[in-house]
Amino acid sequence: MDSSGNYRAVCERIAAAAQRAGRDVALLAVSKTQPAAAVRELAALGQRAFGENYVQEGLAKQRELSDLDLEWHAIGPLQSNKAREVAAHFDWLQSLDRIKLVAALDRLRPASAAPLQVLIQVNIDDEASKSGCTPGEIDAIAAALHTAPRLALRGLMTIPAPDPDRRRREAAFARMRRLFETLRRDHAGVDTLSMGMSEDFEVAIAQGATLVRIGSALFGPRAKNVR
Repeated sequence: MDSSGNYRAVCERIAAAAQRAGRDVALLAVSKTQPAAAVRELAALGQRAFGENYVQEGLAKQRELSDLDLEWHAIGPLQSNKAREVAAHFDWLQSLDRIKLVAALDRLRPASAAPLQVLIQVNIDDEASKSGCTPGEIDAIAAALHTAPRLALRGLMTIPAPDPDRRRREAAFARMRRLFETLRRDHAGVDTLSMGMSEDFEVAIAQGATLVRIGSALFGPRAKNVR
């Protein structure tokens, strides 16, 4: 893997798309199934924020890389039995999709830690196989988060259907932007719209993304059976 070349190329593409869009855009390096050594390589190049889909895999990397000052995002579907570990060990949760997890996460977040930064995941294309709340559920989840002092609502996240038609994907991103703008208008502190991955992040930025989640464009093809 050409870590330096890949990282530089992705950062340049993000910067160009962000300039066209007229807003700052952050990069989350999705390190799912990648070894800790690959995370360390990107950290040496200046990357600080990393996303993990699998809680146990993320915790193992956190232990191995405890000498680095990294920001860890949980980005996979959150099962109730993993709430304690996410609340205790991650900086961000990007995949909150149901109210019943709010009280548990708030209770389990250590008082000595900064509030857990939370994005509400929206199933924008209503895919039966995909996690995320419906657009109509956003307000109730946001209201619940505001009653939880150990949690901080920061915005929305989505993974649109992998449609080969660019126009339909643009439309999904545009719907998310409108939901985000409404949420930001109604709730202080909302500033993050996480959408766009390796194959479509420039489209997502054009439609309003403030954070993109990039894996294969940085690390190359995912390793298999790494948990």
